[in-house]
Amino acid sequence: MIEVRPGGRRRIDRVLAPDYVDDLEQRGLNEVRELRDEAAQEETDLSYLRRMLHARIDILRAERRRRAENGSASVVEELVGILSDNVVGPASGSGRYQTREPSRVQAHRRHVEALVSDVDLSDVMSLSAEKLEAALRVFESEEESVSTRRKQVQTVVDRLNEEIARRYREGVASVDELLAAERDGQ
Repeated sequence: MIEVRPGGRRRIDRVLAPDYVDDLEQRGLNEVRELRDEAAQEETDLSYLRRMLHARIDILRAERRRRAENGSASVVEELVGILSDNVVGPASGSGRYQTREPSRVQAHRRHVEALVSDVDLSDVMSLSAEKLEAALRVFESEEESVSTRRKQVQTVVDRLNEEIARRYREGVASVDELLAAERDGQ
């Protein structure tokens, strides 16, 4: 489960702290942008973790389906098709175009592997039905937790983007200032 620790030092703790978006109107534009960028990076990392969980869930569900249909092909033989099903299907949910790379790839990978440390997904065919279902429940529960946190972070990003847009709309900030700051390397 992705827990948020009040007063914690992790990025998710900061981004989801109740005061993260307090008094935005009194903060400088650069500070608001920095907050937005930090929150957007957290969203990217949560999206990456969620995709990793989806892949494992898809593999376990495929094995469950193979067993129910008395299929003979191994999940490994079907892996490309299993993992590409979500790629070719229509997007659903609150997915966003990501312009950032995940910042904690190895940590996310270790997190997912630690969820069910005794499940070897390279040999799901050897799992008992009970272990297969238990692993699936663990991964689905974690995916639900990550999705919930991701939606909360998206709300924060939206709030910060709204504040930035408001400033441009009301003339408090200008595109010319932004371009000059970028040109000067600020």
